[in-house]
Amino acid sequence: MKNTYVLIMAGGVGSRFWPKSRNNFPKQFIDILGIGKSLLQLTFERFEQLCPADHIFVVTNEQYRDIIQEQLPCISGGQIICEPSRNNTAPCIAYAVFKLSALDPDANIVVAPSDHFILYPEIFLDKVRRALEFTSHNDALVTLGINPTRPDTGYGYIKYQPDQDNELFKVEEFKEKPNLEAAKGFLQEGNYLWNAGIFIWHASALLSALQRHAPELFEMFESGTEIYNTGQEAGFIAENYPKSPNISIDYAIMERADNVYTIPAEFGWSDLGTWGSLFETSQRDSDNNALCGSRVHVSETRDSIIHIQPNKLAVIKGLDGFIVVDEGNALLIYPKGSEQEIKTVVSGLQNNYGSEFS
Repeated sequence: MKNTYVLIMAGGVGSRFWPKSRNNFPKQFIDILGIGKSLLQLTFERFEQLCPADHIFVVTNEQYRDIIQEQLPCISGGQIICEPSRNNTAPCIAYAVFKLSALDPDANIVVAPSDHFILYPEIFLDKVRRALEFTSHNDALVTLGINPTRPDTGYGYIKYQPDQDNELFKVEEFKEKPNLEAAKGFLQEGNYLWNAGIFIWHASALLSALQRHAPELFEMFESGTEIYNTGQEAGFIAENYPKSPNISIDYAIMERADNVYTIPAEFGWSDLGTWGSLFETSQRDSDNNALCGSRVHVSETRDSIIHIQPNKLAVIKGLDGFIVVDEGNALLIYPKGSEQEIKTVVSGLQNNYGSEFS
C-alpha cells in the first residue's frame, strides 16, 4: 500500500470539554487520558503502523500550526495543511485531497479525527486496510461504522443494506442524531451503525464526487491544481479558502453520493466528545467515580468524573453524577446528565466574561 496517505483532522475546538479544552488549546492537544500523550500524538502513532510518517498529514486551523509542530516534531511543515478560516469539514477535506492528488494521483486516503479513543488499534487498522484494498480497485467512498451498543442520541447513524455476502455493505442513507425512541428502533432493526466520521477513498473518487455533488467547491480548489505544493499555494489558499461554503463533508458528499459503502466495526471506539464519554472509557473506583488528580479526597460521592490540577488538594463530599473540572482560571461543576448544555453555556462566556475564559 505504497500509495496510502492519512489526513488527520485536528482543527476542532472541543468546547464540550471546557474548561480543560479551550479555543487556544483544544482537546486534541491535551493529555486528556492522563497517560503522557495527547490524543493527536496517539492518533499519529496509530497511523504510523499503516503508512510511513511522511504520508501522514494533519489538517488544522492556522492558529494551531506551532502546537502541532511541537507535538509531532517528526513531520515537516508541508505535512501540516492549514485552513485560514473555519468553514467546516468539506472545504478542508477538498483542499487536502486536491493537494495530495497533486503529490500522488494514485493516492488512496484515510480521513480520521484526531481526538477519538480506540481501545483495539490492531482491529481498527485491519478494517482500514480492508477498506483501502476496496477503494484501490473501486470507485467508492467508504466509511467505518461503529456497531452501536446502546440507543445513543448523540451520534448520527448509518443505515446499510445487509444483504451483501461480505464485510462491505452499501449505505442506504445517513440519519441525523435521533430522539431516544428512534434510536431504540435503529438498534432493533439491526442494520444501523454509529457514524464515526472515518472515511477511506481514492483521491480520484473523492474529486469525482466533489465535481458531481459540490461543484462550487470543486471548481474553487480545482483552479489551483497547478500551484499545489509550490510556493504559490499559501497565497492562493489565503485568498480563496475563506470564500468556500460552510458545509460538512456529510452534507456535501456522503449523503448525496450513490457509491458509499460501510464496514461495521468494533474496536473499542469512543469519540470522546463529552466528559460523559471520557467517564465511560476511564478507570473508576468502587463508587464508580473517575478521578484524575494526585490529591483528590472524595466521600459519599458516586458516578462522577473529577479532574483536579495536580498541585491542588480537592475535598469533595455528597456528589452524585457530577462533572467537576478545575483547570486554569475556570472551575466547572455540572450534572453529568446535563452535559450537552455545556457547549451552549461556553458559547455565551465570551460575551459575558471575555475570550480568556473560552
